[in-house]
Amino acid sequence: MNEKIKEIYKQIEPKLTKPFQNIEEICEYNSEKVLNAFWKNKVSEIHFNSTTGYGYGDLGRDVIENVFKDIFKSESALVRNQFISGSHAITVALFALLRPNDILLSITGTPYDTLHEVIGIKENESSLKSFGIQYAEIPLKDNKFDVEKIIEFLQNNKVKLIEIQRSKGYSTRKSLSLSQVEQVIKKIKEISPKTIIMIDNCYCEFVSKKEPIEIGADICVGSLIKNLGGGIAPNGAYIVGKKELIEKCAERLTLPGEGKEVGPSLGMNREFLKGIYFAPSVVKNALKTAILTSAMMEYLGYETEPKYYEERVDVVQNIIFNNVEDLVNYCKGIQSGSAIDSESLPIPSDMPGYDDQIIMAAGAFTQGSSIELSCDGPIRPPFIAYQQGSLTYEYGKLGVQKAIEYLLNQKN
Repeated sequence: MNEKIKEIYKQIEPKLTKPFQNIEEICEYNSEKVLNAFWKNKVSEIHFNSTTGYGYGDLGRDVIENVFKDIFKSESALVRNQFISGSHAITVALFALLRPNDILLSITGTPYDTLHEVIGIKENESSLKSFGIQYAEIPLKDNKFDVEKIIEFLQNNKVKLIEIQRSKGYSTRKSLSLSQVEQVIKKIKEISPKTIIMIDNCYCEFVSKKEPIEIGADICVGSLIKNLGGGIAPNGAYIVGKKELIEKCAERLTLPGEGKEVGPSLGMNREFLKGIYFAPSVVKNALKTAILTSAMMEYLGYETEPKYYEERVDVVQNIIFNNVEDLVNYCKGIQSGSAIDSESLPIPSDMPGYDDQIIMAAGAFTQGSSIELSCDGPIRPPFIAYQQGSLTYEYGKLGVQKAIEYLLNQKN
């Protein structure tokens, strides 16, 4: 490790005491929330047992869903290893809840790239559009909900479902706080109380003391190889919310008439339980790593978002490089600072679900696990690196130091 870089870190870390203290407090609050859910549902070693085949009577699977239900303060939950990603869980929810001629409205602009073919923004014969489901979107205005246009649209159209993506994805906008989301939900429910409000909660879980169901959302979706898997769950995703909506989602994932009653856990119960148990602490470590990265990169003259002192609403840290070389070299540095595949060099390449080439660095124990230290970004202006995760703060700090060292060496 470059000793000069270590010295810079020693200068910067004392400035981070206050934001770190806030994160520690949130972690303690959410840890108590998780532990209370374990106690309430009497989680036992028997719940680690596995099922195969149809998965009838899987006690562990059922108790996991009750734990998630209580953590989110929702009526029901669907937590399954049959979900291959957060985007898959969102897709299941959309196809479960929408019917031909229904209107799907995004009020956070264009959704994440992997949903474009799901919705029909990009043509696909299996899209929602191909089934006669209509789609509209209202962009954010100055990083805030355009309430005026939302109200106008709801007054002139019967909207079945509104989708809100809290995290920024690969966009240049800011991620959305729960207070912003709560205010817009209240407005929507005043005008169109029957409209389903669905939150894409990926990267946002346990960053705050509350979750979207507590502020009026009807359904909420996320991935288990992000925050709530704690770096332990090897795959899977969750959907939580109103019981009637979760039942429809379950019947879309499995089959009508069987829903949540089937779906073998295949040895995942212990990993899912252990993952959610560690999740508050892992999210804390990811946030501390993000804050340190923001402060360090700003010190070195790079533009960052959010700033190290700003409120955090997800675990994503943006570094705006404004040139492709720095973006690629920083990602290569993150890879070289990883425990797994540190000798590999990521390169921009085509990926399913994306229009632009993507560079992805993730020396992870689980493929694609962005809650482990990872960094990626599309090869398009303004060439932003989207960094997430770190299972421990110490590994995160070392990994980022290595990335900065690699970046600076390439510039010399």
